[in-house]
Amino acid sequence: MDAHNIPNLNTLKTSRGRGGGLRSRALRLHQSGPYGEASKEAKDAIIQNTDQDAAQSRLSAVELGYLNDPFAKSFVQGPPVRRYPIINRGTYVRTTAIDHLIQRFLSASPSSQKQIISLGAGTDTRYFRLVKDNPDLRSTLIYHELDFPTTTIAKVSTVQRNTYLRSFLPSEPEFSSENSYMYTPTYNVHALDLRDLAIADPASLPNVRNLRRDIPTLLLSECCLIYLLPAVSTRIISSFTTHFLPTPVPLALVLYEPIHPHDPFGRIMVSNLSQRGIVLESLETFHDLDAQRKRLKDAGFDSGQEGRSVLESWRQWIVEEEKERVAGCEMVDEIEEWELLAGHYSICWGWRDGHDNEDLDVFSRAWKDLRQEG
Repeated sequence: MDAHNIPNLNTLKTSRGRGGGLRSRALRLHQSGPYGEASKEAKDAIIQNTDQDAAQSRLSAVELGYLNDPFAKSFVQGPPVRRYPIINRGTYVRTTAIDHLIQRFLSASPSSQKQIISLGAGTDTRYFRLVKDNPDLRSTLIYHELDFPTTTIAKVSTVQRNTYLRSFLPSEPEFSSENSYMYTPTYNVHALDLRDLAIADPASLPNVRNLRRDIPTLLLSECCLIYLLPAVSTRIISSFTTHFLPTPVPLALVLYEPIHPHDPFGRIMVSNLSQRGIVLESLETFHDLDAQRKRLKDAGFDSGQEGRSVLESWRQWIVEEEKERVAGCEMVDEIEEWELLAGHYSICWGWRDGHDNEDLDVFSRAWKDLRQEG
């Protein structure tokens, strides 16, 4: 399941013309023709097949200087595609904001072991970027990626044949015969339909190999759980909070998802995506920042719940000097359109600290000054 690009800022990537602005371009895409009813397998394939769009958008931002990611090109099939300036900026802000949350988590008690579980990771390069910047993480960070077998086969096959990527792993991986999964002591790619984690009976839940159940863990969902019915995504989260990583293990969830489906732009966005066969099953339920915070609290992340739009993240987390650098990557002359688009995507995070041990308040210490403004 793709976690990055569709229904992300890449949904307006076709015509380069200026006529009519963002709303008109979105509407033209909306009029491109219906997919009609699709089987479960066909719907899954639509989502899975967006992973290359994600990889292309990441590479576009890298080649223009927004991001530093020497691994991005390794996962792209075909020639690079240059995205709209507002899409490149959106890719930059989303990546930078999530990296900011993760780096604060890793920097709290940096010598202690920690764990990240990326849901619907696709071709995400975050693990490789983290260990390149800090080689010590090869031994202190346990990283898991979960996705459909169709998606993991492509990623595992790339890693298997790329010696540069493998040089950042802690040891030679164990590959499955069909390359659907790979395991090392600290980096693991699992071929797993996330819906299999929504089973009510804990005894029937799949095994997640090399998962540590005793160290602070961050769950990451970048436009992943949004594709699932609210009851299903809630049950998946519950499987982690109650079965895989029960109290008192410190646990957090970081979500990147669209919001505001009911205003004029939001309605066009949702209609456009539905014409492409993409249904945002949870958007109506978790439709704004308040609903997302409540979702996190109801899920058991009771030590704190925060959230902001991508636009707020750009304004509040990116320092002026860095904004000037980013502005120099390419001209963004559609500021109103950028602000409209960025205001319809959110980054939310909630956490549950451990108990009876001050060392278990890792998330509160990491994120204590990242309070929601306004």
